[in-house]
Order: sequence, then C-alpha cells, then structure tokens
Amino acid sequence: MDTARDLTRYRKHWASRFGTAPFLPMSRAEMDALGWDSCDIIVVTGDAYVDHPSFGMAIVGRLLESQGFRVGIIAQPDWQSADPFRELGKPNLFFGITAGNMDSMVNRYTSDRRIRSDDAYTPGGEGGRRPDRSVIVYAQRAREAFPGVPIVIGGIEASLRRIAHFDYWSEKVRRSILLDAKADLLVYGNGERQIVDIAHRLAAGEAIGDITDLRGTAFLRRAVPEGWVEVDSTHLDAPGPLNPPVDPYAMDDNGGTRASTAAKTADAAAGAAPAETSAETVVKFVRRVKSVDRSRSVIRLPAYEQVVDDPVMYAHASRILHLEANPGNARALVQRHGLSEVWLNPPPIPLTTAEMDHVYELPYQRRPHPAYGDAEIPAYKMIRFSISIQRGCFGGCSFCSITEHEGRIIQSRSERSVLREIETVRDTVPGFTGVISDLGGPTANMYRLACKSREIESACRKPSCVFPGICPNLNTDHAPLIELYRKARALPGIKKVLIASGVRYDLAIESPEYVKELAQHHVGGYLKIAPEAISEGPLSKMMKPGIGTYDRFKELFDRYSKEAGKQQYLIPYFIAAHPGTTDEDMLELALWLKKNGFRADQVQAFLPSPMATATAMYHSGKNPLRRVTRTSEEVAIPRGLKVRRLHKAFLRYHDANNWPLLREALRRMGRADLIGPGKQHLVPPWQPAGTGTLAEGARARGDVRKHGGASATPGGRAARPFRTQHTRPPRGKS
Repeated sequence: MDTARDLTRYRKHWASRFGTAPFLPMSRAEMDALGWDSCDIIVVTGDAYVDHPSFGMAIVGRLLESQGFRVGIIAQPDWQSADPFRELGKPNLFFGITAGNMDSMVNRYTSDRRIRSDDAYTPGGEGGRRPDRSVIVYAQRAREAFPGVPIVIGGIEASLRRIAHFDYWSEKVRRSILLDAKADLLVYGNGERQIVDIAHRLAAGEAIGDITDLRGTAFLRRAVPEGWVEVDSTHLDAPGPLNPPVDPYAMDDNGGTRASTAAKTADAAAGAAPAETSAETVVKFVRRVKSVDRSRSVIRLPAYEQVVDDPVMYAHASRILHLEANPGNARALVQRHGLSEVWLNPPPIPLTTAEMDHVYELPYQRRPHPAYGDAEIPAYKMIRFSISIQRGCFGGCSFCSITEHEGRIIQSRSERSVLREIETVRDTVPGFTGVISDLGGPTANMYRLACKSREIESACRKPSCVFPGICPNLNTDHAPLIELYRKARALPGIKKVLIASGVRYDLAIESPEYVKELAQHHVGGYLKIAPEAISEGPLSKMMKPGIGTYDRFKELFDRYSKEAGKQQYLIPYFIAAHPGTTDEDMLELALWLKKNGFRADQVQAFLPSPMATATAMYHSGKNPLRRVTRTSEEVAIPRGLKVRRLHKAFLRYHDANNWPLLREALRRMGRADLIGPGKQHLVPPWQPAGTGTLAEGARARGDVRKHGGASATPGGRAARPFRTQHTRPPRGKS
C-alpha cells in the first residue's frame, strides 16, 4: 500500500497566527471579533453546527483550522436565494459543500417515500430545513454567490453518488453528482487527507483543475491522458458462436488481442459506439496489468448512457466499483458521461492511529453553536456523551453504506487518546452524570482488528472479511477492546460505560471473554443486535451470517448475564423486503419471532441507497456478488408498495391492523393452517373493532395516532420481548 503524508507534518498556513476560535464563525460579527477580514474556506452543511467530533463539519473545520486556515460555517442556509451564501464573504480558497451527516434524501423520506416530519440534525427536530439533494442545490447557490470560487463537494451524499447511480426516489439512474452540482472536485470517503492537501495546494497557488493526482477524489476530464493503460470492462458475455465467453472480471496480458476483438465484435453487434480514448495502450479483458504499469492503469466502467438503459450493465459496473475498493490494490476508474469522463482516483490511505488521535483530540467545544440558544438538537443529545474509538467496517453488508464510505480497513485510536477524551467529557460537557453512552463506531467490536498480514491485506479483493465465514487471515482478538472497557469504567467519576453501537455477534463469539465483559458490565438491560433475516435467501444477498451464529451469541449472552444476576435481553433488528426475500422467507421470520417471544416495535423496509450492492440487485434483478452476465443468477426482488407492506406486516404479525393483509397472504400461500386462535397459529380468524383496513387507511392519512406503541423514529427496527414494556433507546451515533 502506498504511503501518505502525515496530517501533522504540513507547514501551517500563515493565518495560524489568529489562533483557535472558540467556535468556528457563522456570522460576520464573529469574524470581526476574531480579527478576520475573510475566510480561507467556507464549509456549507445541511446540519446544524455542533462542534463535536461526531459531526462532519466540526471535524473538517477544526482540522483545517489546525493547519492554519480560517474556516467559516454556513449551516442549514435558506437555499431560496444566494444571499445566505454571501453571509461570510468570498472565501479565499474554496467552498466545501456537504449535505451533512446523513444523505438528504434518506433524511427526508422514509423507505415508502413518505416525507418525514422531523430532522434530528436541526434545532427542535424541525423538518424541512434542508433541500432535497442538498449538495447539488448548495453548490449551485454557492456558485451563484461567488462565480469562480472553487467548489469541493464531499460527505456521505456526494461520496455515494460519485458515479452513475440508481436513485430510488425517482426510480431511475442518475448521472454522477459531479455534473449536476457543477463541482470542481469531489472528495469521497473520509476526507481528512484530501481536504488538507487541497487546502495547502490551493493556498500555494495551484489551480483546482490541476489537482488530479489526489487519492479519494473524483473530477471531470475530457479524455484519458496519454500514457495510461486502459482496461476495458464494459463488455458482457453475449450468446452466439461469434462471441466466445470473456470474463469481465479477469485481467491478464495473455490473449489481449483476441479479447479486444471479441469486445469490438460485441459492441458492433449491439450497435454501440466504441468508447473514445486517447490512451496509448488499450488492454481489454486481460488478466494482469504488469506491475510497472499498475499505477498508470485505469479501468473503464460502462458509460452513463449504457447503464441508464441497461440494468445488467449497471450491476456489472457496481461489481467492478466494489472490487476496486481496497486502497492497497485499487486502480483508477473512469466512466464516460456524454463528452466528459468522470475520473475516480483510488481510495484514500487509511489514517494511522496517531492521525486518528490528532483528529479526535482537536479543540472541540463538544456542544452546539451558541446561536441556537437553548434549542435542543436531537442528534447531539444522542451522542454528546459518546466516544468514537474506530472507523471502517470489514463486514461488507450489501445494504450498508459504511464500507463504501469509510472502507473496510479498521482505523483505531490509541487507548490513551480514548481515555483522555472520556476525561474531557467528564470534566467539560454540561449535564454529564457519569455515564458514557457509547464507546464504539460503525460497529462496537472491530477495535484493532485487522488482517494478520499486510501483504495479504493489500492484495485482497474480497468485499467482506467475515462472509461467508470469518477469514482465517483475520485477527479476531478482542483483548485490546476488553482492556479498554476495563480502564474506561475504572476512571474516577465514571459510573457506567454503555455500548450502544451495534455488536458484530459473529466476531463476538470468537471471544467468549468479550461477551462476558459486555454482558456483565456494559449493557443497560437491552442490547441491540442485527440478524436482519433468518432465511438463507436474504442472508446470502445481505452477506450476513446464519441464524445459528445469533443463537450461539444469545446462549453466551444469557449465560453471562445470569452469572452476574442480571435480567437482560437482546433486541434483534430485521429488514423487510430486502432483495432475495420471498413471502415464504418473511413468514418463516414471523413464526420465528412468535416462537421466541418477540414483538417488533419498529420495522424498516429495505431502502435502496445509492451505490450499495443491494441497490444494484434491486435495480437489475442480478447478483453483483458474483460475476454478472445476461444469464447469471437472478435475484427475487420484493417490489411495489403492496409487497413491501406485506413484508413489514409479517414483522408486526401481532398488530391487529395487519391481520386482514396477513390472512389474505396466508390463504394465497396455502398456509391457512396458520389462521386460528391457538398458540401455534400466527393470526386469529377474528378482527377487533376499529382495526384492520379502515384503521390502516386512517393511519396512512395521518388521521389517527400511532397504534400499539409503534414508533415513528426514522430507521428504527427494534424488536422486544412480550414481557417488557421497554421503549427502545436511541440507536447511537448516526
């Protein structure tokens, strides 16, 4: 893997003489108080400004400040005009645009495309304070306010739209967000390395259009530069004797001419124009690019014009993108959009432990900007006493954006740094009662876990280290995490350290000592866990372990809880209507829930987020976890509101409003034997007054209050035992 410049080794910009701002300014008056005549960089965000390391604008802003730059924040601006974007004046270097910690479309719409009434990242939880597709709108307004100022977009919304992507809300493939936002540069993934380098290079006088060599960035160019080796992956196997099978994922210098000829023949047969290129060498379907050429090789994805009309090509492009995700071996990617080429450099090099410590120990105030007064920001309330100890996830779940955004290489902080931050929370955060609400990250228990061999890690192209089973090269030693837990709860003034991040239970059972530590000291009665499904069909498409792994974890958890004299419960999470799920799979899950005494308070239907592997399944009906061809594996797709509603009804089989729908489905499936009054039945044959279809219609119109304790919390999927009236706590950091 390439080396990267240490974040702390840059020479500070001259404006470092102004020192550290108490809060990054949001107004001209604050700039005047700091003695600033201008900002070097202005960050525009769809979230309220909270100066806390769980908020992206705070991390980026404080990191740039530590480099000597003057950073202003424009938070949740009124996008109806460009005036709010002129509030802080013209930035000397660039605008940094982000939708915030959440994708603006996921933030605003449910999986059934209904508008949410609230927004956890807004004062008072008020909804509607950010536009749909915020990055595009903010970038356009910033350009209108100050033409000629470079626009750099980033964050989760931009990161997941860096190439042509399926958009669930419009049910069509949209082009790269770079074109719609008319941005100069897109930063994808965790952006610390990229944003610091961009700032210093622009400050040194380099033009934004000349920054084309930076990992973790995407930009537009007219053609592939001369001297690059272009690996064409746009061909799919086509039937017929003139088109011998060619593996689009195989790359070798043997038989390059024959493969090239086959590709051209297939293009001609399909009536497609060959991709334009100015590369000196075009290598099509070769197995290996020589080592000397790898750093100058680029893989051509199917063009936007191809994937927009051809779902199979879309699935193929998705597979290639995910295969080229390891910073140790990924190559550049290019995708034509009309006359422009969207160029993606390889992913950024993960931060070292020392760099992680530096980023998380910057001088955050750890509270919202004073401009919000006493208004409560729900997302801040959720995370104000939590500590991030790691980044990344090697689980590779096909429906999840974490691996695509943060990568699968775990970046961990040092034990000393984490303990120092706990002391900072204890000593400085108002309202602290001695309880740390979470020590975690994307997952609770991947701290310091990594491949046993750097060489193997750098060469690996697997999307997951734990599916279909745990890789033998993966170190699963939980000892460093156990030691961190023990030292954290031993600190003076710390009464309790809870774990709110999701526990990866297939890893946890590799360390019974960890499960014991967790159950006996770090659970407040309930622990969330995410089997997501129990049937092989959906599990294989989710890349999740079988339910037997959950059973083994539950056995350990129950045993150690009992040893400690504690009555504690697991809260399982499930997804309805995920690709690969049939009505029979959901029925099996409903019967499992009833047998085990669970009633789902909140359920979630699968939401196809841009660029996820499961989204490619949803759109194409193909399985990109394997080689994609016209005749490759078909995936069952629960599509349409009626099917999605039925799958959610199976999860809430106990809700009388769902019984008419379930009775109809059970009869259609030939399982009328499950309709009856007994314990062996799923639903009764009778209907309580005031429930059923009419009540469901009223709920859809908003005419009645939520029924049976169902929560409107966005994204909630918890289930609870029959015997408790527990209301699920917040799910931790977003």
